[in-house]
Amino acid sequence: MAVACGKRVLDSGWIAARSTEVKLTGIQLTTTNPPSVGPKSPWMEAVVPGSVLATLVKNKVVPDPFYGLQNEAIIDIADSGRDYYTFWFFTTFDCKLSADQFLDLNFRGVNYSAEVYLNGHKKLLPKGMFRRHSLDVTSILNSEGSNLLTVLVHPPDHPGKIPPEGGQGGDHEIGKDVTTQYVEGWDWICPIRDRNTGIWDEVSISVTGPVKIIDPHLVSTFNDDYTRVYLEAAVELENQSSSVAGCTINIQVTTELEGDVCLVEHLHTQYLAIAAGKRVHYTFPQLFFYKPNLWWPNGMGKQALYNVTITANIEGHGESDTRNQLFGFRKIESSIDTKTGGRLFKVNGQPIFIRGGNWIVSDGLLRLSRKRYETDIKFHADMNFNMIRCWGGGLAERPDFYHYCDIYGILVWQEFWITGDVDGRGVPVSNPNGPLDHDLFLLCARDTVKLLRNHPSLALWVGGNEQVPPPDINNALKQDLQLMPHFQTVIEGGGKKLPVSTALSDYLDGTRIYIQGSLWDGFADGQGNFTDGPYEIQYPESFFKDDFYKYGFNPEVGSVGMPVAATIRATMPIEGWQIPLFNKVADGYVEEVPNLIWTYHKYIPYSKPSKVHDQILLYGLPTDLDDFCLKAQLVNYIQYRALLEGYSSHMWSKYTGVLIWKNQNPWTGLRGQFYDHLLDQTAGFYGCRSAAEPLHIQLNLATYFIEVVNTLPNDLSDVAIEASVWDLEGTSPYYKVYEDLSIPSKKTTRIAEMTYPKSKNPKPAYFLLLKLYNKSDYSILSRNFYWLHLPGGDYKSLEPFRKKKIPLELTTQTFITGTTYEMEVLVQNRSKKPDPSRHSTDQNNFVTKIQHMAAELQPAITNPQENDDDWTRKGGFFRSMSRIFSSETDGNSMRVCEVNGGDVGVAFFLQFSVHAAKDKYQEGEDTRILPVHYSDNYFSLVPGEQMRIKLSFEVPPGVTPRVILHGWNFPGGHAVHH
Repeated sequence: MAVACGKRVLDSGWIAARSTEVKLTGIQLTTTNPPSVGPKSPWMEAVVPGSVLATLVKNKVVPDPFYGLQNEAIIDIADSGRDYYTFWFFTTFDCKLSADQFLDLNFRGVNYSAEVYLNGHKKLLPKGMFRRHSLDVTSILNSEGSNLLTVLVHPPDHPGKIPPEGGQGGDHEIGKDVTTQYVEGWDWICPIRDRNTGIWDEVSISVTGPVKIIDPHLVSTFNDDYTRVYLEAAVELENQSSSVAGCTINIQVTTELEGDVCLVEHLHTQYLAIAAGKRVHYTFPQLFFYKPNLWWPNGMGKQALYNVTITANIEGHGESDTRNQLFGFRKIESSIDTKTGGRLFKVNGQPIFIRGGNWIVSDGLLRLSRKRYETDIKFHADMNFNMIRCWGGGLAERPDFYHYCDIYGILVWQEFWITGDVDGRGVPVSNPNGPLDHDLFLLCARDTVKLLRNHPSLALWVGGNEQVPPPDINNALKQDLQLMPHFQTVIEGGGKKLPVSTALSDYLDGTRIYIQGSLWDGFADGQGNFTDGPYEIQYPESFFKDDFYKYGFNPEVGSVGMPVAATIRATMPIEGWQIPLFNKVADGYVEEVPNLIWTYHKYIPYSKPSKVHDQILLYGLPTDLDDFCLKAQLVNYIQYRALLEGYSSHMWSKYTGVLIWKNQNPWTGLRGQFYDHLLDQTAGFYGCRSAAEPLHIQLNLATYFIEVVNTLPNDLSDVAIEASVWDLEGTSPYYKVYEDLSIPSKKTTRIAEMTYPKSKNPKPAYFLLLKLYNKSDYSILSRNFYWLHLPGGDYKSLEPFRKKKIPLELTTQTFITGTTYEMEVLVQNRSKKPDPSRHSTDQNNFVTKIQHMAAELQPAITNPQENDDDWTRKGGFFRSMSRIFSSETDGNSMRVCEVNGGDVGVAFFLQFSVHAAKDKYQEGEDTRILPVHYSDNYFSLVPGEQMRIKLSFEVPPGVTPRVILHGWNFPGGHAVHH
């Protein structure tokens, strides 16, 4: 029986071998001598999608390059020659076609070129990492049995050499090819020995009838203040047959109501006659929608998505091809803000203050997967970020990446493959003319635009990182990526008039701006000068000062990123567990001297001699790895919360946005990350989560004024602020309430000065708890907890505070579905009963629908977001905790665990982690279950206060999870669920 039309991904059953170890030709491998894995065979199980190095690591042919110094034991392509990393990849597939069906073999990404053999027939995949290949293999298909497929993949033509001193992009030779540039090494990653050679993206076969659909193009345009919306759709149709095809083209737009129930919003049908062997372009009539659900970025509203299905049906055949695309109705506008000089983004008419970060690639060996992408992007949404910048030395990110950005509301800045270091700057000075083959670059760029342009999360195209593409490439991209009139808000490109055509087929994209480089046109100084950064530790108060950064939008500002001790033990041998030496230098500052392994993993110190005193030593000299990493987490939290709060303090008055360098690491690096390569979060993750709330209360660390940052489109009224200071003895020497407040929309409002440091006998170190709440019911809108010291002081008095025994009560509810655990833990500091003279905010009943609350005050808000920590979003991911869940493993789903203690005080810096329960543990063994999504972590509770923390995680088969609570004054950890 012939197969149905559609796509099948070939992502399993691949084997691979080094080309120099295979004595057979591609024709022989796919006819008379198919390979197999065996004791004396050079063939091994392959990682597809992935790189050659990923395959070698999987089979332990080479050591894990991300562990310790093992990358140094792997031969570099500069020393081995390109043949060493030229590999065969082989698999088989079955596919039976009917007489009028056709089969394409598709490669969505190969680095760098390849020869394809199918059943003894050879085809070529030309050069270029970022281009798709679709091969018509109908005539060479074996419909009666197995089809033998082998691919010989060649590395980039110019892999370059790694200078002894390292550097940004090695010797820059990699820039001569259209490929990733980070693979020669950077100041945040070691060299990738195979330069990412391999079949690095999806391989598939697609069965169609006589007519196939190519690269649908979807665009939404708006009228009447976003109440009247039009969907425009265009497709290319190719008749692969030898006769005229009578083709009926359908477009259907549906929206999911609940579960599997869908509502058909629109259905349109058109008949076309397509000549044999011809390709035609067809644009559907506009489809009109009245008040559709709009797609909003994270923190602004829901991510409403419609399913657009385009189908081609052929007379006498039936369905020939179909394409499905999730699509969001939204309009992104961008201009240079006249007040700040920074680039301003509007979504659906609402200005959005950008808070996000830079992104390289999910994994340095290109072991890319939908599962990891979902975790990556959800982590960014969990941090309340609203933009990711895909840096030019990395990838044009994959459709799976964009799919989850669509779902979680993360805007994407996508750069093309140009960097200042490799394409014009650097040591040695690199070639400013970009890749050798400019036509290839443009071919890859245009193909990338077609691949990604339908995603609502894609916000802008940028020519390169800290550099402009060569003039001919730059001009071609400007021309190709011109805006349709509906999307023109400013004249771009130095006054050049934009076209007036409204025909969708006239535009490669038409809906997003193109900026020539990351330091131009509203980013940094806007003139291309090297004005991003800084990239090292700062005093927390520095971020709030007017002179910290001069320009309106900082595309890169970076700092520290030390992971937890368990990650160090899991990724380094014991000699890598040694903490830095702290050497005093002449000016009284301290210089950190890390061990060699930390240096190799690009550790960035927590001090900057002559500029910033060591921020870890504020807590006292670390005694061991655990102590060092814990104190580093305290600094991480303060550093990144202050960074975002400092920028938010100047929202619209000085800044329009900021992107942190960087959010994550594609390997086991030790700088600039909010979660490590093993997917465990640092405390900086939760500092960002706090600071980037849509509605946020904060302390300006430069002025000591309490501020409220309101990024919502509505004014708030009848709210109050509670400010309480707690000392290390558990008493509260300072308590103030500010009532009858009104908080204007889209503004940072200064409320009042926090005067405790100026009072009599202030404590050298103390805690500050700020709460913004509704007066009507004391529900919490924002909560923020600080640990502070007096000017010129430190936190060393916190060291004896670790010995405090604070009583806690933990009530746990668990729901288990298969291997998925969803938990809620109510943590209460029982060291003191709530003070009846104070307001009833101790229970921390957070408003779970902040924007719904705002909508009640001003009904004009469109599509309010359920800002409920993302747990009920996305199809009821986390069930309502008002129910008592039954556990499959225990009839009693509610468990109460008490941590005994006789002291009164703050339960400080509490952190949950999830582990595999085991009877015996080996030293250094990593028992963590990762990833885990937490509603909050690294949190603190004042006496009498309680907090609900939600956790979600997958458990490997046969493993029992053990949830452990750690804390500054709970060093040993306490099991709360087993």
